[in-house]
Amino acid sequence: MRRTIPLALAAVLSLTLAACGGGSGPAATPAADGTTTLKVGTIGIGSDAALRLAIDKGYFKEQNLNVEVSVIANPPAGIAAAQSGQIDLTYTPSIPLLNALSQNVPLKVVAAADGYKDGAGESGDLDRVDDTGLLVQQSSAISRPKDLEGKSVSVPARKAQLEVTVSKLVKDDGGDPAKVNWMVLDPSSALQSLNSGRVDAASLVAPFTSKAVSEGNRLLASPGVEFFEEGAIGLWVSGANTVKSKEKALEGFRTAIYKANAYANGNLDEAQKLSAEITKTPVEVVKAGAVNYWPDDVRIEDIERANTNLADLGFLDAPVKLPGDLIFGK
Repeated sequence: MRRTIPLALAAVLSLTLAACGGGSGPAATPAADGTTTLKVGTIGIGSDAALRLAIDKGYFKEQNLNVEVSVIANPPAGIAAAQSGQIDLTYTPSIPLLNALSQNVPLKVVAAADGYKDGAGESGDLDRVDDTGLLVQQSSAISRPKDLEGKSVSVPARKAQLEVTVSKLVKDDGGDPAKVNWMVLDPSSALQSLNSGRVDAASLVAPFTSKAVSEGNRLLASPGVEFFEEGAIGLWVSGANTVKSKEKALEGFRTAIYKANAYANGNLDEAQKLSAEITKTPVEVVKAGAVNYWPDDVRIEDIERANTNLADLGFLDAPVKLPGDLIFGK
């Protein structure tokens, strides 16, 4: 596997290209040895363990694929790069996907990257299911999501997944998300700010969630699983033109990644060691947090549920009309 950084900048620059429409992209031409190269963008999170396994175990090689992985700054930048043809696939949760589809960006979902088991929302221990968390100081007077009105709450980006999911918690508890003082902080800065009292609550992702608890903070809620409930959340997505030009290669990618997903679910210790390596986190911290789950399918009803929630919360004017062929191969 080759992991590079400069593509993150290229992806950001490609936002301008995305607004002008995607490139046509040449048809895939296998190398002399019969392999096809796919450029894959990811944001470097723990669930990338399945992608690493697909490479390390030779699952991509079985499909005559050479996969080159690059770290992208964030899902919207990855979507822009995939739509413009700079990369072939990118990781994105369903919320950025829906935001892009609402702007008529032509995308196709190739496979599931991560998510929740069916019935996950009914678990009695949501912090072992959800890799996101809303945290407050142990001594904080905040005892429920409604209490966040008038308080400062950190999120990694505005109008993105954690603001959306925490907003639903506040609204469902009878509060008004518009009265929350949202502050944009990267996870490391957010945790520091929570510990020092510069923010009243922090929206974090693993492994920062378990790190925050280990430093004496209190988990107030698990916003991800309460919003999505179950099914695929993280998705491998391609631009529509890439699907046309590299259909066979993408079929191979889907086959290989689902084989890796199944292996990761069945060999959790091995997957967690890779997650720790990818995120540069002590493995004991990874093991103390939420247990990753890698689905073997993408269901349109799971994307529609997020779609409806976004509209209900006002992040979309109305639910996006999803293309009938949104999910590759269905």
